[in-house]
Amino acid sequence: MLSALGEARLVPVLRLSSAAATESAIGWLAEAGLSVFEITLTVPGAVSLIETLARHGEALVGAGTVMNADDAARCLDAGARFLVSPCVVPELPALCHARGAACLLGALTPSEVKAAVDAGTDAVKIFPASTVGLSHFKALRSIFPGVAMVPTGGIGAGDIAGWLAAGAAFVGVGGKLTAGGREDMIAAARDLQRALA
Repeated sequence: MLSALGEARLVPVLRLSSAAATESAIGWLAEAGLSVFEITLTVPGAVSLIETLARHGEALVGAGTVMNADDAARCLDAGARFLVSPCVVPELPALCHARGAACLLGALTPSEVKAAVDAGTDAVKIFPASTVGLSHFKALRSIFPGVAMVPTGGIGAGDIAGWLAAGAAFVGVGGKLTAGGREDMIAAARDLQRALA
């Protein structure tokens, strides 16, 4: 599952105010050619939306902001193919792997990265990436060269090439992708795809 995320190179992180707004955003981003989506549990009705999208099977859908084993189980039952946490939740990797799903635990410091790796995470979400920048990310990569790292938070089209060149397995993009309406989101998605080319 992690390889499918890596092939996409870009995972939209959807943290909108309602399930309806999130579903619309996914439709618009799909129009622009994106097919992987992380729906955060801060979205009201997120689990039901994950279930609906997973049942249709047209996109690779995961859950974000997963903070405990109970929520993880609900998301996996709904059909989430990957789970993402902003922090180290040690129970998540085993739950994911038992169901064939990928797990990304969040970290920002060397101690947190090690804790995530020790817990069995498939990749480490470096969050919030823009607050520490590329130099911090490169330092983490230098001491954990074999760990897949996924910077997320504050990344836009102008930044994505630099993160990938620094060794990111792929990147998570949220607010800079989902601001505005249909035309804005489609344009932002296409800008990001051009940056990946």
